[in-house]
Amino acid sequence: MPAIVVIAAVMALFAMGYRYYSRYLAQRVYGLDPGYVTPAHRYRDGVDFVPTNKHVLFGHHFTSIAGAAPIVGPAIAVFWGWGPALAWIVLGTIFAAGVHDFGSLVVSVRHRARNIGTLAADVISRRARTLFLLIIFFLLTLVNAVFAVVIGNLLVSYPGAVIPIFAQIPIAIAIGQYIYRTRSPALVPSIIGVILLYVMIWVGHHVPVELTGLADSLGLAQPRDLWVIIIFTYTFIASRLPVWLLLQPRDYINSHQLFIALAVIFVGVLVGMDRIVAPLVNEVPDGSPSIFPFLFITVACGAISGFHSLVSSGTTAKQLDRETDARHVGYLGAVGEGSLALGAVVAVSAGVAATRAEWDALYVDHATASGGAVGNFVNGIAAFASNLGIEFQLATVFAAVVVVSFAATTMDTGIRLQRYIVQEIAELLRWRRLARNLTLAGAIAVVVPLALALLPGGGDAGYTFGVLWRLFGTTNQLTAGLALSVIAVWVLRRRRNPIAVLLPLAFLVPMTTWALILQLREFVEAGEWVLAPLDAIILVLALWLVVEAAIVLTRTYRQRRDGTLPEPDSAEPGPEPGPEPSPATGAGATGALPRPRGHAEAEPGTPDAADPERADPPPPDTHT
Repeated sequence: MPAIVVIAAVMALFAMGYRYYSRYLAQRVYGLDPGYVTPAHRYRDGVDFVPTNKHVLFGHHFTSIAGAAPIVGPAIAVFWGWGPALAWIVLGTIFAAGVHDFGSLVVSVRHRARNIGTLAADVISRRARTLFLLIIFFLLTLVNAVFAVVIGNLLVSYPGAVIPIFAQIPIAIAIGQYIYRTRSPALVPSIIGVILLYVMIWVGHHVPVELTGLADSLGLAQPRDLWVIIIFTYTFIASRLPVWLLLQPRDYINSHQLFIALAVIFVGVLVGMDRIVAPLVNEVPDGSPSIFPFLFITVACGAISGFHSLVSSGTTAKQLDRETDARHVGYLGAVGEGSLALGAVVAVSAGVAATRAEWDALYVDHATASGGAVGNFVNGIAAFASNLGIEFQLATVFAAVVVVSFAATTMDTGIRLQRYIVQEIAELLRWRRLARNLTLAGAIAVVVPLALALLPGGGDAGYTFGVLWRLFGTTNQLTAGLALSVIAVWVLRRRRNPIAVLLPLAFLVPMTTWALILQLREFVEAGEWVLAPLDAIILVLALWLVVEAAIVLTRTYRQRRDGTLPEPDSAEPGPEPGPEPSPATGAGATGALPRPRGHAEAEPGTPDAADPERADPPPPDTHT
């Protein structure tokens, strides 16, 4: 089948989902109010709470959520056939991811832009907040470990990507300094940054950097391990820098890269008229992970992702100009990531191989599919780029830089959020010293996923990565299900129809619980005595939180049926800010921690006072 036909059909479905289903959600489920005063206006401080044009905010939001996951997951999932993978991406994007991302943003806006984990205390129970924070901690641990392995594998396989990836750091810092000192709009400097990055791609193509000898001299099992250590060292340092200096400028550059990569895929397919050679449904070998439930946790980002609720709530929510903009930013952001996942499926189904036999060799079993997923995507993109006249080997460096850039941006966000979560959990446990020590909290946020990423096993990229990816996907989807439970309770309390939220919730929670149980048995049988307890802890926390949410949902439904449900306004926080959101509700990729107007200054020695992000200068006003 011509790949361009599949692309056109899927994009048409996405367009219909945005035009019709998101309108239904906006009007009938979430009840958006164009006159509602959003936190960006109510607490405007020029740093975190900044009313932002919806198109600009869409770019920031899209860049924050679209890491390497919507590339890696679909590239693995084609192992079961491109038909099931694409069906889950389409249905998941329209009926699950859009509902989840859109809803997380709206609920956060209606609760002073607080994080979904903290909102669980208001909407479900105080215990739910603790359980949710622990699950988020494990999710971020897996996110950071998995993406570090992705980056390490790519830098080993494509040494030409090393120079442009590390050159992006000073380029981004220079852009950040220029924007801050001149108060200029970000568009022109970021385009210049992309041009400089592509010059460095050409340089890296001719001057590859390999660390095999150094890794051997240090006694490391694989060169990848050295890159993983370097990456985590960088993220520890980057997490202490003001967001305007490095994180935001990298977002500007990578937002352009996202659209360039999608253009290369879709235009390259159109020019080359490539055909899909992968099977619609693949007959997998005996002993392979079954399509149910593992397809639905392998494709996490690109169908639905709990990580998005962390970005939508408490981060994007601080910059939403009008509540009605949530449809454009939240739902369309999910559609954008679904489009990236579509590109990944096409790349590994039509671009990476010319014949079915060549494709079969790349997807002979699940371990091979997992270990080669990123490389297959890179080579598929390079094939499409060669249709446009770009030399193939140079195009592989470009594609590798795209994936590493996305993964590094996710890690920048993930380590920063992980540090906030560590501080929040320490506060709950009354470990004041840890809660107030940024260096120690940051070290824990780095060391825990680093240890997980360095677990030995299964060759250069295969077994360990495949197992980690499935555990990450399960935890990620579980977080999405739990976020949907918070949204469902909120919708019920507002006397609106929650079916659109309950449907993906009813699908995700059983599917992810099933996957956790199967994986636990697999880990025990394989003697994986690090991953087995981790899986078991996540399973227990999840079941506990599901029970808490089910009790509240049932009670709320009965109150609604009996006419005893409190008025929506009394069920939500009032307009005046309460206690300042804790570090865990922080900014992630796009801003520092909030300090709404009227809040008391933090006491000396607290995380708020010590955090260097508090000194961030205000960015240029992006409201146009």
